[in-house]
Amino acid sequence: MQFGGDDQWSNMLAGTELICKKTGKDAYAMTITLLMNSEGNKMGKTAKGAVWLDPNKTSPFEFYQYWRNIDDADVMKCLRLLTFIPVETIEEMDNWDDSRINEKKEILAYELTSMIHGKDEADKAKQTSLALFAGDGDDSNMPTTTVSEDSLSDGQIGILDLLVMGNLAKNKGEARRLIDQGGITLNGEKVTSSDEKVTSEALRDGIKIKKGKKVYHKFVL
Repeated sequence: MQFGGDDQWSNMLAGTELICKKTGKDAYAMTITLLMNSEGNKMGKTAKGAVWLDPNKTSPFEFYQYWRNIDDADVMKCLRLLTFIPVETIEEMDNWDDSRINEKKEILAYELTSMIHGKDEADKAKQTSLALFAGDGDDSNMPTTTVSEDSLSDGQIGILDLLVMGNLAKNKGEARRLIDQGGITLNGEKVTSSDEKVTSEALRDGIKIKKGKKVYHKFVL
C-alpha cells in the first residue's frame, strides 16, 4: 500500500501495475487530498516558504508563527483538515464574526504546534508570540543566535554579517537586497543602510531583527 498526494495518482497506479506484473500479487494505492492555499498553490516542501516538522529545520516558534500568519481564507480549511478539534466546534467557529479571525489563527497554530512539538513547546511559542505582538509574555524562546567576541571588529559587527549568521539570508548579497527592499528592521526601526553596525553593548542587552512581516530572530553576545 502506497499513500500519496492526489497529484501523484497516475504515478502510483503505474507502480501498482508494475508490482502486479512483476510479482503476480496485488498492490494498492491511496491518495490524500493536497493541502492547497487560497491561491491554488500546494503547501509542500518544494513551495516557497515551506514549513517543516523537523525542529532543526523549522523551530517550534517558527512553526507556530507559520500557522498564526496564514491567509485568512485558509484558516477554516486547515482547522478541518489538520486538527482533531470536534467538527461541531469547528462549525461553530465558522460562524464567528470576522473580527475573531486572529483568535481562529491562534487556535490553529496552538493545536498544530502542540500536536507536532508537544504542549510545552506550544505554550512557549504562544508566549513568545505575545511578547512580539502584544507587548506581553516571555521572548526567551525566540530563535536566538549567540554572537562570539571573535566575530566583532572594534566592538562592532555589521548588519549583513548578523543576517547571514542568523540564517536570515544565505549570503551578504541576499542580505543587502533584503535591506534595499526595506525588509529588515532592527529593534523596531527599519534598517536603511547595509553598512549599519551593531555594537557589543547593544548585543549584550539583546537585539531583535525582523525579516519581512513574520520572521523574528534575537541576537545576543
